[in-house]
Amino acid sequence: MTLSPWWSQKRHADRRPALLARARLQSGLRQWFDARGFLEVDPTALQVSPGNEAHLHGFATQAIGNDGVLRAMYLHTSPEFAMKKLLAAGEERIFALTHVWRNRERGPLHSPEFTMLEWYRVAEDYAQLMQDCTDLMQLACTVAGSQTLRYRDLTCDPFATPERLGVVEAVERYAGIDLFASIHADGTTDPAPLARQMQAIGLRVAEDDTWSDLLSRVLVAKVEPHLGQGRPTILDRYPAAEAALARRMPGDARLAERFELYACGVELANGFGELTNAAEQRLRFDAEMDEKHRVYGERYPLDEDLLSALPFMPAASGIAMGFDRLVMLATGVPKIDDVIWAPVA
Repeated sequence: MTLSPWWSQKRHADRRPALLARARLQSGLRQWFDARGFLEVDPTALQVSPGNEAHLHGFATQAIGNDGVLRAMYLHTSPEFAMKKLLAAGEERIFALTHVWRNRERGPLHSPEFTMLEWYRVAEDYAQLMQDCTDLMQLACTVAGSQTLRYRDLTCDPFATPERLGVVEAVERYAGIDLFASIHADGTTDPAPLARQMQAIGLRVAEDDTWSDLLSRVLVAKVEPHLGQGRPTILDRYPAAEAALARRMPGDARLAERFELYACGVELANGFGELTNAAEQRLRFDAEMDEKHRVYGERYPLDEDLLSALPFMPAASGIAMGFDRLVMLATGVPKIDDVIWAPVA
């Protein structure tokens, strides 16, 4: 059956309750951050780099200078680079509720243009972000008039104590795989031990799979379906090889201060103890862009301003949350387009 356009009066009337909940949550979020001493910032979307993670894809454009010279520019995939520069400039608690753009993404949980909520805390442990997430999930349900988060036939109680589960522990629990058997003491990885364990449980392995490809397949097939059911899950302590922007765990170079928040099997947020070592960050960005070139045949420029700013950036924790997904789960609608006022055609 062909749906009527989103702007038809009947369909809009069906969508409107979720959209009104979205508006109330926007207002509520701003009050929540203001009460905790955060400053709302508004980074520009046009950047010299859209981000430097291998599997994130930006929208490219061109800026025409006053002299007529063309310069490649991109719409940001996250306000992260700009916000870290603001931390280097002296800001300490900042948040942004802003549109971002990601190419190659469209589906029930993905829109090429969506709204991201991102915030940073200077001199605070990344565990504080986990409590923030709990507060914001509860706020979303309160303004939506719901007691639970819902996606399809799955539910999650945001008022329950979240489960905090390490990635290595989760892979052992749900896939029976010893992830540490494929991670060296310095954090570098070896795909062969991981591939053998995957084949033993019937998971597909391709000849050209990297360690990252293999881990992603394990997480999607065996781990993520169990996360955020009944109560939220904080999937914590990612392998350092999967945390290009996070600092390593003190005392264990194999792991990093990175977590993802799940509710109803849906990833809602991605948080870090932020990496501020510019030399290490450059190495990680270069490695990410090498992988992007290997897989997709393209690479993005590095943001040299960001690398110049990192030595001045204080220790901080930061996180990005999918605002539209939070509204989706609080209102129980099945598709991200249902909570976007004017969806991308």
